[in-house]
Amino acid sequence: MKDLSHFCPISNSLYSVKDKWHASQIGYQIDSHIKDYFPNLDFAEIAIFNINEYEGTGNSSSTKDCKIRDSLYRLYFDELPKVVDLGSLQVMSSRKDTFKIVEDVCADLIHSGIIPIIIGGGHDLTYAIYKSYAKLERPITVSIIDSIFNIGMSEDKLKSSSFLSKMIAHKPNYLFNTMNVGYQTFFVKPEEISLLEDLNYETYRLGFIRNNIHELEPILRNTDFVSLDMSCVKSSDCISNIYSTPNGFDSEEICRLSRYAGISDKSSSFGIFEYNQDLDLNNQGSQLISQIIWYFLSGYKSRKQELNPNLDNCIKYTVAFDDEETEIEFYKSNLSGRWWMAVPFKNDDGDIANYYIACTYNDYVKSNQGEIPYRWKKTYKRFL
Repeated sequence: MKDLSHFCPISNSLYSVKDKWHASQIGYQIDSHIKDYFPNLDFAEIAIFNINEYEGTGNSSSTKDCKIRDSLYRLYFDELPKVVDLGSLQVMSSRKDTFKIVEDVCADLIHSGIIPIIIGGGHDLTYAIYKSYAKLERPITVSIIDSIFNIGMSEDKLKSSSFLSKMIAHKPNYLFNTMNVGYQTFFVKPEEISLLEDLNYETYRLGFIRNNIHELEPILRNTDFVSLDMSCVKSSDCISNIYSTPNGFDSEEICRLSRYAGISDKSSSFGIFEYNQDLDLNNQGSQLISQIIWYFLSGYKSRKQELNPNLDNCIKYTVAFDDEETEIEFYKSNLSGRWWMAVPFKNDDGDIANYYIACTYNDYVKSNQGEIPYRWKKTYKRFL
């Protein structure tokens, strides 16, 4: 990385003595930034850091040691991947400067093949992480796990409730797709749903996901950056957020979601936002977030190196539709049993090529019944 001076070390008294941990605990296996020592990133696979930037949200920051780190280090993990803890990213006097540092740090990590796990901080930090992909000139698909759409008004300043509109308006635009996962209908304006549908972005209502939890796997397999707002977890399972409400994902579902994000070969960054440590009086929130990270690491360790289907190691199924124009090729991996759909498009040379999107066996079944899958239609329209 170009500049490491913006990271503050974690507490020596809490984390520097390896003998306090069992050899299979994360605290023993992780390589942490402490006073007079910074982790070697040459062989790192995942880098964790926290940032107390809350100017664009109603949640607040805390100057105390991050409770999540203490909970995470206590967890047991058999043969942890090469994970480094960079410490706490310093908040600058100018919010613009802080966001630029987040952008640069994440761009450096992603370019180096290291997955950043960012613990926030306001959800609007998502915009800075999106800009890290733009800096690398990489088209990106973002999954935003939230009960609202974060669109806001065009004249709104950047904040947690309006950052998506800033991402959509960013020029040049590298936002290939954004997927909202878990929105609650009574929190969003009907015109916001229509807007995202017209832009051919994907939206998945909380009730649909909870009743079809398996659909999360292909959604997150299509995702580069997973942005999680902890307010999407119902308040009885996580009370460390002023935006929490009675309905939402439960703790088991959000951990399952995190594992799907980790197992995705495409997922190259993961952000967990809107943790309010001052409200976390019984450490329920810190324990849940530490377990969310644990499940991401568990998923990462189980990756199959199938960013796209290996066509030589897949079974191909072709479905023709009654309109005599639409035909969809499905591919099932002999290695993992996972499914993809091929979406045809014209490349820069004017030739027809295929873009592969993750799907489920159920998509194949519905196609045989004459129903074109939702994800296929949305992707096809984005290429028109």
